[in-house]
Amino acid sequence: MGIKHENNTVLEKQAQKLKPPSMYQVVLLNDDYTPMEFVVAVIQEHFNKDRETAMQIMLKVHVEGRGVCGVYTKDVALTKVELVLTHAKHAGHPLQCVMEEV
Repeated sequence: MGIKHENNTVLEKQAQKLKPPSMYQVVLLNDDYTPMEFVVAVIQEHFNKDRETAMQIMLKVHVEGRGVCGVYTKDVALTKVELVLTHAKHAGHPLQCVMEEV
């Protein structure tokens, strides 16, 4: 029985290693001050979206209060959030960007 238990432990550890990494969506939040054109530019620049897709995401943020710009691994999502927040701050806009596990 000791051998069987060890095999189960090894299999459990292998299953944990094979589990895909958690993914995170990067979300822009609506505010009453950031210009729509700035939001579109941010989406195009930081999320590599074409203008039409960026406009659709911006309108979703405007109408629904939030819009998903993309889904990434944790490190990439964190970097994108930081880049967007820094860009907005330097431009003098209060645009907020967050990441949420999916």
